[in-house]
Amino acid sequence: MLDAILRRFIPRYQDAGDPAVRERYGLLAGGFGLALNLLLFAVKLFAGLLTGAISVTADAFNNLSDAAGSAVTLAGFKLAAQRADERHPFGHGRIEYLAGLAVSLLILLVGVELGRGSVEKILRPAPSAPSALAVGLLAFSILVKVWMGWFYGALGRRAQSPALAAAAVDSRSDVLATSAVLAGLAVSSLFRVQLDGWLGLLVAALILRAGWEAARDTLDPLLGTPPDPAMVADIEKLILSDPQILGVHDLVVHDYGPGRRMMSVHAEVSAQCALLDIHAVIDRIERELAGQFQLEAVIHIDPVQPGDPRTRRLLALVEGLAQELDAAATVHDLRCGPEGEVSFDVVVPYDVPLTDGEVREAMERKVREREPGCVPVIGVDRSHVL
Repeated sequence: MLDAILRRFIPRYQDAGDPAVRERYGLLAGGFGLALNLLLFAVKLFAGLLTGAISVTADAFNNLSDAAGSAVTLAGFKLAAQRADERHPFGHGRIEYLAGLAVSLLILLVGVELGRGSVEKILRPAPSAPSALAVGLLAFSILVKVWMGWFYGALGRRAQSPALAAAAVDSRSDVLATSAVLAGLAVSSLFRVQLDGWLGLLVAALILRAGWEAARDTLDPLLGTPPDPAMVADIEKLILSDPQILGVHDLVVHDYGPGRRMMSVHAEVSAQCALLDIHAVIDRIERELAGQFQLEAVIHIDPVQPGDPRTRRLLALVEGLAQELDAAATVHDLRCGPEGEVSFDVVVPYDVPLTDGEVREAMERKVREREPGCVPVIGVDRSHVL
């Protein structure tokens, strides 16, 4: 079913990584969402007027906020597809994350307003009168929202879109909310108890939870998160596939929006290799990374001395000393210089309580104790990958 819809509205829909195709995914989702949420707003508002239930009327305005969210999604995908310019050399892809955040804030606003109205209904209860027509309308809206949750989720997975993932979460929360309202109307009618306000409060709590989860998922890429470990492993495998690359470290991925990523990484090479030869190797690897992972890569060359006995001995020593600080600590880029100088970087996890300066001082002290004639020059890194 999904492929039939995509084939009808999106040429080359299989190529979801292409920015132009991805934009159409967002426009399709936003268009469907705007139309269906406006329809559900009208359906639920009519049902709310029939029953006199605040929970039903509030649920209707929840769909109105969803319609506004769909409009934001439409605008977000359209703006995010703009080309890079002088003021925004990395493009406008992060606008999509902002669109997802705006949808999340709308969800939270609806939850707060619904909670306030529900508390008022608890304090001043009024009878509601569910009818067969109202019940049928609510059941219809549940089915529509189930389909929308599936549709948004499927599109979001294909397009790797946080905004569509947030919309899918919102739709699933709407299914729970409307189901609770429908069940409450049935209980109130059968047992003559006033549950309307309490059910409205339950709906508000579900909506607030969905809004918080959606906001968290859209804030994370804006603040910066580690890259996917599976992608990191694939990137390292590609780089290390060339025999002249002896190791990689300090891999950092900068996310400027879906399909707009930059990466930097240090590659260890033999200090005896020819500069022109290794430059050609690095250029080729950068092109392959761009083609396979759709990211712009910059690779820094670190010369190492793998065949030098003193280098091997000191590397084993400082690796052991680093793991005395933390079992997950690692060492890279060790080089021996003149007059006893040895330089290296130690990588420690973020949860190590020591500051970078304290880590450096501890490592310097340990190295001098084991190698009195050594002059350590130590850099401290925190890992950017999981």
